[in-house]
Amino acid sequence: MFLSLTIICVVAGFLAAALNKVTEKPIKISRKAKLENAVKEVVPAFDNSPSDEAYYGVVGEDSLKIYPAKKGGNLVGVAVESRSMKGFGGKISLIVGFDPQGKIINYVVLNHAETPGLGSKMDSWFKTDKNKQSIIGKELSKGNLKVSKDGGDVDAITASTITSRAFLDAVNRAYTAYSGKNTDGVSGASATDATTGATQQTK
Repeated sequence: MFLSLTIICVVAGFLAAALNKVTEKPIKISRKAKLENAVKEVVPAFDNSPSDEAYYGVVGEDSLKIYPAKKGGNLVGVAVESRSMKGFGGKISLIVGFDPQGKIINYVVLNHAETPGLGSKMDSWFKTDKNKQSIIGKELSKGNLKVSKDGGDVDAITASTITSRAFLDAVNRAYTAYSGKNTDGVSGASATDATTGATQQTK
């Protein structure tokens, strides 16, 4: 029995390693394609390869990847891959596009675990030209983005203030990485807020 189990484990390990090797390259290609599509959505048309010219910007002790978009050798915008761990469901990842002057062009949410129908609305909420929802065109050189409850001028997602704070935190971090400037802090949720129930979203 011991010999049989050993053989089974060895064979299973070999198959898993072989499968990983076979799928590793297609997965990398798929991730690169997804990222390049996201970059195209958040910056103007370009003729270079932003992923090949990518570099890192520092945010505190962290670093974020920056993709420069160029046309005819001139910079037309940058896409910054950012994240925040302050979401209601944990980590929120997005890519934010800025023009050379630092104004927000667009954004794409890459990954999140926020509540469906509530926090998940960030995919489009902050692009909607209604009341004070949209962040498109905002210039962060004048200060970090904040929700209205924190004295800012951005309307939080209804019943999802924690998600909104985390989203703006990721956007602010993206600008800091790109500009190299540290602006004022953002009120955010603590790590425990993500586990205290849906009612905490509005506090």
